[in-house]
Amino acid sequence: MGARCSKFSLCWWHSHLKPAVLECSDHENERSSIPNFREFSIEELRAATSGFSSEEIVSEHGEKAPNVVYRGKLDNDRCIAVKRFNRSAWPDIRQFIDEAKVVGSLRSERLANLIGYCCEDEERLLVAEFLPNETLAKHLFHWENKPMQWAMRLRVALYLAQALEYCSSKGRALYHDLNAYRVLFDEDGNPRLSCFGLMKNSRDGKSYSTNLAFTPPEYMRTGRITPESVVYSFGTMLLDLLSGKHIPPSHALDLIRGKNFQTLMDSCLEGHLPNDDGTELVRLATHCLQYEARERPNVKSLVTALVSLQKETEVPSFVLMGIPHGNASSTQQLSLTPIGEACLRKDLTAMHEILEKIGYKDDEGIANELSFQMWTNQMQDTLNSKKQGDTAFRAKDFSTAIDCYTQFIDGGTMVSPTVYARRCLSYLMSDMPQEALGDAMQAQVVSPDWHIAFYLQATALLNLRMETDAQEILKEATNLEAKREQKFMSV
Repeated sequence: MGARCSKFSLCWWHSHLKPAVLECSDHENERSSIPNFREFSIEELRAATSGFSSEEIVSEHGEKAPNVVYRGKLDNDRCIAVKRFNRSAWPDIRQFIDEAKVVGSLRSERLANLIGYCCEDEERLLVAEFLPNETLAKHLFHWENKPMQWAMRLRVALYLAQALEYCSSKGRALYHDLNAYRVLFDEDGNPRLSCFGLMKNSRDGKSYSTNLAFTPPEYMRTGRITPESVVYSFGTMLLDLLSGKHIPPSHALDLIRGKNFQTLMDSCLEGHLPNDDGTELVRLATHCLQYEARERPNVKSLVTALVSLQKETEVPSFVLMGIPHGNASSTQQLSLTPIGEACLRKDLTAMHEILEKIGYKDDEGIANELSFQMWTNQMQDTLNSKKQGDTAFRAKDFSTAIDCYTQFIDGGTMVSPTVYARRCLSYLMSDMPQEALGDAMQAQVVSPDWHIAFYLQATALLNLRMETDAQEILKEATNLEAKREQKFMSV
């Protein structure tokens, strides 16, 4: 989403940060923080997920109904992801337990590891590590602030290939419906492959989604998944990383055969993608997408090819991703002003009062620049729309305020960050956080150092349940407001 960048999206770097590790960890070097695989009771998981509340559903895991993934927290504060199958899935209880135990024996830093299961009455649930920084689909297709950097895309390709190689080395070469929703980002910004796709197929659905354009040819003929089918799906993900879109392989291959593969490249990467790198990734994708399964490479050769392509290997993933790390962005460490407190509480009524009090004083410079237009009829109509919007805003008639401010903005004769801010809050009051985020970002474009625009972005992000991003924006808003106060005090 959106091609606009905010200050929040700028990469930052500290010399003391540890370099990124590109070698896949061995079984002997597993992270000690991964708990032992065990059986959970239904009561434990019900308590962890607030009674399997709909508010805890993690839709971005890409699981299709009726199988749902929930976010949960155990008594020891460990966050978990709980996949709950429908009641007709896994009728053979022994098969479910055996499968879970096999997948649960795998341990790798390239996986979101399975840490347990639950099998009571008709319930069939899997418990995995919860990774807090969303999916590849979100960062690649639906980004908010900046597109994924080329170096990070290459790292995703390598880590994913390493995950598949590790699983293959442990006798688990089959992965069901490999796609961008199955790749999740951990607290360090490293991509990891969801363990759920490693479970053998059951009655809960087929190995691939219903979109036949992305299905391996041999699966369409036989209905069976093979290691070569997984490589085919890996090829479709290489296309995703190249283009920033989910392009059907047949269309991509037609472009490649016509030597028009430059049109595959994500336009957001223009000027940042070395031609040789793009050509090599196209070559690898083409090999993976061969119609005949036997002509596709194995995952080990893919790992070898991708290691040689890596860029900026000393830069940690969370830096490349622009993801806050550790406690550096914790709001507890900020000294919040009244508007910051209101933002953090999502207290829209308090924010409305603050915006009313501020008025249009932050527009003064912009208004003076455009004052020569005051005498035109078009300008008079535009100002009337703003005046009507202000009246509705004061009266908390937010639907009318949105309509009037939209007329003012569409008039195009005057630009006002305050109008964008007021329409933003009106959208928030109308439970339209996505539209509100767009207006807050527009206010920032007009007035790049205006702290109000950042506070409103943070509020919109909190309403979109993007807490990590919201905290980083809130930190920047607080810093901008502090600088503003220092400037006024020195005058």
